[in-house]
Amino acid sequence: MNLATNPSKQLYDVLIVGSGASGGWAAKRLAEAGLKVALVEAGRPQSSSNFSEHTSKFELKYRNMAPEIMRKTRPIQSKQYSVSEYNYDWFCNDIDEPYTTPADKPYNWLGRTRMVGGRTNVWGRVSLRFSDWDLKAASHDGYGEDWPLSYKDLAPYYDLVERYIGVTGMAEGLEGLPDGQFQPPMPLTCQETLFRNRVKQKLGRTVTLSRSANLTQAQNGRSPCHYCGPCERGCMTHSYFNSSFTTLADAMRSGNCTLVTDAMVHKVLMDPDAGRARGVLYIDRNTRQEREVYGRVVILCAQAQESVRILLNSETPQHPGGLANSSGVLGHYFISHAAMAGGAGELPVMGSTPTMGGPVRPVGIYIARFRNTKDQPASKNFLRGYGYEGGSSVQFDWRAPGYGEAYKKALHEPQVTLRITGYAEMLPRWDNFVEIDRALNDAYGIPVLKIHMSNGENEAAMLKDIGESAVEMLEAAGAKNIRMHTMPTVPYWAAHEAGMARMGNDPKKSVLNQFQQTHDVKNLFVMDASSFTSNPCQNPTLTIMALCVRSCDYLMDELKRGQV
Repeated sequence: MNLATNPSKQLYDVLIVGSGASGGWAAKRLAEAGLKVALVEAGRPQSSSNFSEHTSKFELKYRNMAPEIMRKTRPIQSKQYSVSEYNYDWFCNDIDEPYTTPADKPYNWLGRTRMVGGRTNVWGRVSLRFSDWDLKAASHDGYGEDWPLSYKDLAPYYDLVERYIGVTGMAEGLEGLPDGQFQPPMPLTCQETLFRNRVKQKLGRTVTLSRSANLTQAQNGRSPCHYCGPCERGCMTHSYFNSSFTTLADAMRSGNCTLVTDAMVHKVLMDPDAGRARGVLYIDRNTRQEREVYGRVVILCAQAQESVRILLNSETPQHPGGLANSSGVLGHYFISHAAMAGGAGELPVMGSTPTMGGPVRPVGIYIARFRNTKDQPASKNFLRGYGYEGGSSVQFDWRAPGYGEAYKKALHEPQVTLRITGYAEMLPRWDNFVEIDRALNDAYGIPVLKIHMSNGENEAAMLKDIGESAVEMLEAAGAKNIRMHTMPTVPYWAAHEAGMARMGNDPKKSVLNQFQQTHDVKNLFVMDASSFTSNPCQNPTLTIMALCVRSCDYLMDELKRGQV
């Protein structure tokens, strides 16, 4: 991969900050169209030599048995399931890159990667479309704002992205969860099929294969998934979507993309006379030196909080309170998915056999939203809705009693558990926001974020319903030893952050237009989830990518017309 040695000597057509889901797509779309692109990434280069999905624990220094080693430098990041001794150095050092919160509002900012490819190195790969029931939710229930676009605007871009990344899935014909361009589905287990059928028969709810960016057919030099299991440790066969070996690799092959790594972007540089962005200022992570890189257009794809942090730190006399913040909305309406409620139960064995080294399907099940939908009466307790992720697992009976031959026999008795966890839509609220904490800088001298985040009454009511509905579905399936899990003591949100630089038609109530272009600075775009007007219960990454490609097509048309 060709890396930049001195990018400041060139004026690029487009600067892109961040190389994850949207940054990779922006680089591919624009570089393949012939534009000269510089992609500025905070992390270090990624390669297959870093992947460890086939590495055994005994090959590691601490056998993956010493979590305190990770916690020394990643006390926050190590709370996420995808962080282990195998890959913890892919994530930011929480000591070097802190953030703050009010004492009464703890928040775990998880998934802060520092590798080319960003979160696509470790994401869960769930790829779900939004519908007009989501994009026009305010028109249905009167809360908040509608998105300034419709499903019809996004549908062709969903098609394009799905065909390229490869999504395994089952068509279900649901209006609220539109079908896509699917590769053949990975099979459900016998227990999941039983659960799917009984939940549909008794409750009318749809349980389906989780639509996931894992290949089941080879395409573009990438092999189908071979069921090795730990996707968060990389993939030698490139069977799941990771921008580092897909979209970004395409951009680099075009010869029009320059990659700048280990570059912590501090702020967007402005031309005060022309009112235009002219580049970005970044800190070299290795030398700690300030550097600048220049472009005719700047696109922020750094991840929701990171992009907003850059905009807030880019305050100028002409743009008080943050760049592109004439509305005063920047940083507000922080939204994620309230999570960790759900349930688990034991289902019949049905011939299942436990194994320590057998194939591991990387895809679970998904239960589509069934509350406050077109065909269901509105809930009396909350607005919007939730979906579930989960799946079945076959384990040895580690709690078997006895010893000797009897113990060995009992140990091998299979235990089949099906678990489901809900992901609830948060209502956008002004008082969930981020701001710059002027009292603290990170190791690179950049002022950090202070994050104000809490669940409201709507989220609390939804989480309660998630637990109760999980039990209801498990009972319908005939599960035994059912356990409900509800809200933890410390609120937990999935790493699906969005909002804070939301889109809208009214510049007085939004930061961006429907093409993710800032209202205030015409050559500045923000193409990650910070643009979301709301955050439906479906996982956001597929929509991040579809929006990005649509916005890049708009940008190229505007450049041709001389309007940017």
